[in-house]
Amino acid sequence: MADANVRIPAETRDRLAEVAAAEHLSLRAYLARLADTLLTPAERAERAEQARRELQAWNGYDPDTAHTQQLDAELDRRLAQAGGQ
Repeated sequence: MADANVRIPAETRDRLAEVAAAEHLSLRAYLARLADTLLTPAERAERAEQARRELQAWNGYDPDTAHTQQLDAELDRRLAQAGGQ
């Protein structure tokens, strides 16, 4: 695999290098590991759809879009409340 140069602020590079060193990794290895653990928006959407299908098959739970938005809003509210404490 070819190397690539990524332009970021020096402070960001230094912070990432410090975090990587604390985990006994090179910056290159740390960034490769980080990339392997993150999901793209498409991957997240596919996992969410798969979970929805499995819940529906398992117990019939299949919320519509409005219900999902209400649940998301409630979760956001609770997270904001917990973060403010």
